Amino acid sequence: MRTRVKICGLCSPESATAAVAAGADAIGLVFYAPSPRAVEVEMAARIVSGLPPYVSSVGLFVNPARRDVLGVLEQVPLDMLQFHGEEDDAFCSSFERPYYKALGVNDCFDLRVAEAQYPHSRGLLLDAYDPVLKGGTGRAFDWARFPEPVSKPLILAGGLTPENVGKAIRQTQPYAVDVSGGVESARGVKDNELIKAFVREVMREHATGF
Repeated sequence: MRTRVKICGLCSPESATAAVAAGADAIGLVFYAPSPRAVEVEMAARIVSGLPPYVSSVGLFVNPARRDVLGVLEQVPLDMLQFHGEEDDAFCSSFERPYYKALGVNDCFDLRVAEAQYPHSRGLLLDAYDPVLKGGTGRAFDWARFPEPVSKPLILAGGLTPENVGKAIRQTQPYAVDVSGGVESARGVKDNELIKAFVREVMREHATGF
């Protein structure tokens, strides 16, 4: 099965167009003000309105107030929600949208426990653990800790670049890979050539059967 690709942290229609042209399956929009990749709701609506069929839009939130998520959804027809904070399953599943949960991997990480805590999650995104930052660290966790398959799709994130994504896929065989900083020319600034190179390396692994 082909590894899916999400390009996260897009802030302009031009970056979304580049991601789609490269062959991305999904684009991510960050609704978390402290992030350098945070996008205004009006801009997010423009980006989503320009997406073609079969490219999913994902909204990323970190410990949001319920009214804030609803406010975004009133203006942006997101296909899926991604939660990076301490939200519980009841909260995440209360917006009439499918969601998946991001989890930080450290020495105490137990995928079976996490899976049980989020029974309605469509998948689990595994990222480098940081006690302060909620994703976007640019760091990879030890891929040897990537767990055996469970009932939910597993998404690999954290420190991925065009140079290492092939190795990452061969080692972990995830359902999908999620990249943000690894395709930027500067913090928060997407680079179209890096986006193309990243997707190309993912497709190369699919073609060779990793």
